[in-house]
Amino acid sequence: MAISAPTFAPGATLSGDGVEFAVYSQHAARVELCLFDGGDRELCRLAMGRDENGFHRVFVEGAAEGTRYGFRADGPFAPEDGLWFDPAKLLVDPYAKELDRPFVHDARLTLFGKDTADLVPKAVVTRDAPVAIAPPLFRPGGFVYEIAVRAFTKLHPDVPETQRGTVAALAHPAVLAHLKRLGVDAVELMPVTAWIDERHLPPLGLSNSWGYNPVVPMALDPRLAPGGMAELAATVAALHAGGIGVILDLVFNHSGESDRHGTTLSFRGLDNRTYYRHLPGRPGELVNDTGCGNTIACEHPVVRRLILDSLRHFVRHAGVDGFRFDLATILGREADGFTPAAALFADMRADPLLTDRVLIAEPWDVGPGGYQLGNFPAPFLEWNDRFRDDMRLFWRGDDGRLGAFATALSGSSDVFSRHGGTRTRSVNFLAAHDGFTLMDLVSHAVKHNEANGEENRDGHNDNHSWNNGAEGGTADPAVLAARRADVRALLASLFLSRGTIMLTAGDEGGRSQQGNNNAYCQDNAITWIDWSRMDDDLVAHAARLSAIRRRFPALGETRFFTGDGDVEWLTFVGEPMAPADWEAPLAGTLLMLIRTTDAERGGETRLAVAVNRTHAEQALALPDSGAGWTSLLVADRPLAGMIEPRTVEIFVERR
Repeated sequence: MAISAPTFAPGATLSGDGVEFAVYSQHAARVELCLFDGGDRELCRLAMGRDENGFHRVFVEGAAEGTRYGFRADGPFAPEDGLWFDPAKLLVDPYAKELDRPFVHDARLTLFGKDTADLVPKAVVTRDAPVAIAPPLFRPGGFVYEIAVRAFTKLHPDVPETQRGTVAALAHPAVLAHLKRLGVDAVELMPVTAWIDERHLPPLGLSNSWGYNPVVPMALDPRLAPGGMAELAATVAALHAGGIGVILDLVFNHSGESDRHGTTLSFRGLDNRTYYRHLPGRPGELVNDTGCGNTIACEHPVVRRLILDSLRHFVRHAGVDGFRFDLATILGREADGFTPAAALFADMRADPLLTDRVLIAEPWDVGPGGYQLGNFPAPFLEWNDRFRDDMRLFWRGDDGRLGAFATALSGSSDVFSRHGGTRTRSVNFLAAHDGFTLMDLVSHAVKHNEANGEENRDGHNDNHSWNNGAEGGTADPAVLAARRADVRALLASLFLSRGTIMLTAGDEGGRSQQGNNNAYCQDNAITWIDWSRMDDDLVAHAARLSAIRRRFPALGETRFFTGDGDVEWLTFVGEPMAPADWEAPLAGTLLMLIRTTDAERGGETRLAVAVNRTHAEQALALPDSGAGWTSLLVADRPLAGMIEPRTVEIFVERR
């Protein structure tokens, strides 16, 4: 094969007569391109020329789509100086768009001088296939449904066995029917890019099932998307045809190479100093603002370009509606810490392909000044853990929580109006992949993570949870009824809240993880949704709530209430709430009146939301409306009388 050097772009670029390969390394003395055949045999090593910008590149005439390749980088091996060059290590292209196999952890990946060509996935040269790009289907204020792809369909009885646990399964008619029944506006797919197990998992017989330990940012994991980008694009198109957007959960805060005792797979072996952040003046000490052993240097121009190119790739070639960023404070960290004016944020907003995409931040990390809820720049939406905790504390029965509950229900203006905002950017959620499921929240006072092999030390200890009288599994009908009532009330609180809302897949049907609140390593029945055990009454309740939210636009509104006729806060006897009512330690009842339009019948109307947190029936007097009120959740319910304990009721004013 003849070698020359025409044009340049990072990664592998097909041209009419060959492939150009380019990879960045400022500090490597030499980088080689390694080509492999389909049997994993290394065919040759080709020296790459370095340009003045630190890119190493070579054009291979005759190379074609399907070519398997990797890199080897040579230079000093001096970890104390942040240099990890080891030509024995095969390195994955940071711009790889397809891999020929999943990552598998092995001790050789951590040992200097041990060849890893037989262990490391090979990047595969692909021919990019752009899709038609439409404006995002999802809008702030909508309903996001968080999905772990494998766990969601692994046990689905209607999905063919060959598709279960894959991205393609999300396009199956039975899955689409469930999403449409719930009124989902967008699915948020937990990481689908290729990841590696944390090194402590294989000896325990466990594996990472969430995917938050990636190696390179563009290549889909072959276990989830054996059909590659074409599979993702086809699934996105099917979901779009059903009116459902797609948001990808991406991890740009750390890589699966972990700490200095971790693996050498890509970034570390190519240019550790460039791709990772290090302590000032101590290039051998990795910053660990993520708690995962390393921190991506998102402020570096080369890394910023890689992140932006990755986002463009998923928009251009899959048509996704947007992105959720794990530990997103990292993306805004520059030399002096987090800033809303970070260059990466500005780049995202200015990019023509990205400017209209949905951007969702998990607004914290574990570094100094890492908690940044409310401080991300518009148009970022933000996961709101304050909403989660205030809702949980209220329904658990903690004293003095009524005011915080109402504030959260109204869009958390205390958080999102701080910088002059007039709209909430909150993503309201009660439970997510990380923590208890919604049913486990009301069934366990403490976590039960023994199956994770860390003697229950892992996972959060302060979950604001309760068990309704029995810890975990029980046959007591009274306890089970109380738990279902609490889940119904929690779901109502979520669907009636202002802002974007998020529900984790399976929580609408009472899914349990047996009290495990850190089930990232349970790729088994603990996390797989058992569709045969989904509580259809709870599913129907969630679907009714979603339909109500769609029918009355004020519920999905993002503008803050003004109090000028758009909302009233009343006691159960119909009087305006006084300070003493809000501040009473045991206050547990509230009537919220909302003025809204009615998308089903047209015109203006009012909703009455009655909240009874107490464990006793409470008398409710709805305001006189002339025409009366109709219950939206309970058919033929008497409108005068008692509101059941641990209940949220919704009434619409008749016209």
